[in-house]
Amino acid sequence: MQTLSGDGAGMTPEDLAALRKAAQSLEHPSFAARLTNILGKPIELIEYALPASASQVIAAATARALEGALHVALGTMRRRPHAASRILHKALATASGAAGGAFGIAALPFELPVSTVIILRSIADIARSEGESLSDPETALSCVQVFALGGRSNSTDVSESGYFAARGVLAKTVTQAARFLAERGVVGEGSPILVRFITQVTSRFGAVVTQKLAAQAIPVLGALGGAAVNYAFIEHFQEVAHGHFTVRRLERVYGKDLVKSEYERLAAEARGPV
Repeated sequence: MQTLSGDGAGMTPEDLAALRKAAQSLEHPSFAARLTNILGKPIELIEYALPASASQVIAAATARALEGALHVALGTMRRRPHAASRILHKALATASGAAGGAFGIAALPFELPVSTVIILRSIADIARSEGESLSDPETALSCVQVFALGGRSNSTDVSESGYFAARGVLAKTVTQAARFLAERGVVGEGSPILVRFITQVTSRFGAVVTQKLAAQAIPVLGALGGAAVNYAFIEHFQEVAHGHFTVRRLERVYGKDLVKSEYERLAAEARGPV
């Protein structure tokens, strides 16, 4: 039964609670906070451990990882709905992280594509569990978009750093890329719109990859620490994915305007008085 008046007008209590939980995840997607809990110190204090050349390595590895994930993970997903298998994906990501922790930045070009494919498969499972069709190119792109939503700006200006603002940055590119995929099929060679999409996601995902690599670069962590960092890495994007596809599910039921209005109200409530 839907509520008829007051806060959350038009939404059931269950859906309103789901939207509140989504807002909590999406407005505070802090991978850095997870790393701080693992390391016992702010991640900002250990990023100096990365060599000066790391930024170029990270940018190249991140772009290749996202391109490969778009080709491989979504192209091999089964189409029928079922519950998201988070535990299996966490176990696989943790294992790949152990290798990254043991070999540091030298392993990134090999470990990151593996981790990214595993995480994207988990994101796709979550999307499917929320009623999405993976045969729809727009859904496939929305799965990849999660990597951008999980690596947003640290700006204190809500209008610049909020979920809908971050999603809006990619909205036009996603629409154009989905149209291209619908017309041409599987990702082809060098489509400008797909290159632009990957570039936009890479710029945000790369910030989280930098934090991950900085944590794994600490010598005392080693393979065990790398596994813990990768566990936090996939858990971070799973939570972002669940929030993102919850919002999309509710938009299909209630319309985008109502969901956005209620989302922003709930996010403001969580922030409290300014």
